Amino acid sequence: MREPLLSQEADELMRNAELRAELEPYYDESISCVNVRHLPLRNENEFLAAMLAWETAPILPIYRWFEPELRLPLPDTLNDKELSRIMYDVIDRLYEKNIVLDFTDHLNDRELYRLIIRDILPSREKKLEQRTGELRWDCSAVDNDPCVWLKYYASESERLAWANLYGQPVPPKEFPPYLRQMPHHPF
Repeated sequence: MREPLLSQEADELMRNAELRAELEPYYDESISCVNVRHLPLRNENEFLAAMLAWETAPILPIYRWFEPELRLPLPDTLNDKELSRIMYDVIDRLYEKNIVLDFTDHLNDRELYRLIIRDILPSREKKLEQRTGELRWDCSAVDNDPCVWLKYYASESERLAWANLYGQPVPPKEFPPYLRQMPHHPF
């Protein structure tokens, strides 16, 4: 009865050696500071495989993650109904690639569509074939202006902490004007 288990252990050890050999060219302090030796061998191999996938993944503009490439018509060529339909289709397609758009309710559809074309689709990101986490896009921080987040999305404690940290007043709290249902994973 013990023989299949030994075979599995041997397979895991062989896989571990292969993964470590493949990771060798990428070895740096970020890898050396992770102590995986306390993990069961199977979990260590999963971790090493995820690291290898990260290290070898191509960095591509997001529009190139799709087949065919995700090219959108310019917003000025679309009426409001067409633009909204295309925008929600694109949001769903991004979500299928585990790209989640956060904090969008301060933008009207045309503004969000422009943001997708201008900032999200051309953004160069690691294209992981099996992405286990989400690539979250904070649509309130596009211009590095904290006022949008503070005005529409920050809690009172976050607003107070920001004001204390930066010694500046926060903008008045407002309700975001364009509530929309965005795809998201349940917690």
